[in-house]
Amino acid sequence: MSAVDQGAQGAERTLGQLVASATAEMSALVHDEIALAKVEIKQDVKRAGIGSGAAVVAGVLLLFSLPVLSFAAAYGIHNLGLGLAWSFLIVGGAFWLLAGLIGLLAMVKFKKVKPPVKTIESVKQTAALVGTVKPHARPVSDKAVGVARSSS
Repeated sequence: MSAVDQGAQGAERTLGQLVASATAEMSALVHDEIALAKVEIKQDVKRAGIGSGAAVVAGVLLLFSLPVLSFAAAYGIHNLGLGLAWSFLIVGGAFWLLAGLIGLLAMVKFKKVKPPVKTIESVKQTAALVGTVKPHARPVSDKAVGVARSSS
């Protein structure tokens, strides 16, 4: 078919068909944007989950194991001949070091989380394209003009 034939065929489409076609295209566009966002965000959610898990592990280590293990380790070091106070300080420092390392792992994972760049760009391009589209001039009948004037 030539471009002239396609133009003539497009001119024969009714307003309802044009609206239905535009609605279907907009719906497909929105579905595509959502699918792109899901794919892009899924990766960052996984990274954030790993970072959150590491932070929770660090907190659990500090809250639950610290008192019991501190006493056990401090008395174990004390039995080696070091003073009891120094034994407790060494054990406390070791737990702080462990918590710091796990917290550092959490920070590294959180820094890798980024916004969905491709989706944002695609939405911006779509918005710019939709913003430049102008409706075609339609012939206005006298009856339609009278209705438009009476409603304003």
